[in-house]
Amino acid sequence: MGAGIAQVCLAGGHVVLLYDVEPGAVERGRARIEDGLRRSVARGRMAESERAAALARLSAAASLADLAAASDLVIEAALEDLALKRTIFRELDAAARPDVPLASNTSALSIDAIAEATTRPERVLGLHFFNPAPLMALVEVVAGARTSAVAMRIGSDFVAAMGKTPVACGDAPGFIVNRVNRPFTLEALRMIEAGEGTVGLVDAAVQGGGYPMGPFALMDLVGIDVNLAVADALWRAFDEATRFRPSPIQRALVRAGRLGRKSGRGFYRYDAAGGMTGIAPLPTALTAAAVSAISSEEIVPRLELAVINEAYHAAGEGVADPRDIDLAMRLGAGHPHGPFERARALGLGTVVRGLRRFEERYGERYRVAPALWQIAAI
Repeated sequence: MGAGIAQVCLAGGHVVLLYDVEPGAVERGRARIEDGLRRSVARGRMAESERAAALARLSAAASLADLAAASDLVIEAALEDLALKRTIFRELDAAARPDVPLASNTSALSIDAIAEATTRPERVLGLHFFNPAPLMALVEVVAGARTSAVAMRIGSDFVAAMGKTPVACGDAPGFIVNRVNRPFTLEALRMIEAGEGTVGLVDAAVQGGGYPMGPFALMDLVGIDVNLAVADALWRAFDEATRFRPSPIQRALVRAGRLGRKSGRGFYRYDAAGGMTGIAPLPTALTAAAVSAISSEEIVPRLELAVINEAYHAAGEGVADPRDIDLAMRLGAGHPHGPFERARALGLGTVVRGLRRFEERYGERYRVAPALWQIAAI
């Protein structure tokens, strides 16, 4: 992600400094950036002269303090480890000019918790780019409780000037997309756990419903380990709520090193170029024997209604405006429509009746969100 974000910044005309504590990481990052810019030229998105100029604006900093002192904006993209990020932000805070915003690309950790390590929490914000950063349009601009309006404006303007779409949201677990889209993968996994369907059946039904990618292909693309880490973080953040319970299938695949496309095997098999070559059978111990196969016509409603319900949970808690949630889900999750748009198309009565029917069958994870009850009752 660090290399991808750096590439976006270079393509936007910025001077970029890289720093990583791990020996060789900056060199590997630079190689990825060079390869990414080369592909941009090959696809006609950038001239060769622009690629050369971009690489001329890229250099390495000798230390984190040197990087902070020389920067007008800092974006951290370290591992999802709160203690590590606090250590980084403590050093950035000490070295950066007082007016320089300090942004984290975290996808699951609290901006407020990170900002606690600084003496100026008002300048700490989230700039959550999506993977792959050069191709994905969305950036979630996250405000902590003490993030200033100035820092948010700088972050949003910076993102927009590079041709990305900023969407503002509050500092809540999973922000918008990683939270609202969680049922898209978790409910699909529940179907497999219960022996109601297969990886191929579910993905085919979802693609047939207008989605560019099924949930299992999506997990393979993102990385099953990454998906599991976010699922675990959300589950803990919501006091182990049933609707966020991570799947044992994910955990077992991660233990087996089946991480998806990047490892050559996840729910599917991949060749050396990353092309999908077939479904990789799951260990039989991970799934129940088929008892009542779900119809393909029910697969999409189960996923969609769960996503709609989570969107109402998030909006009701003030995480983001419904219009921004719709925009984020289209751009960040690749959905053909936002959850509120889909709810209006279906009709709130249909949505509530569907959720209640699924709650009777599958339990409390389908319980109607309070905000949805309130609106549907008007």
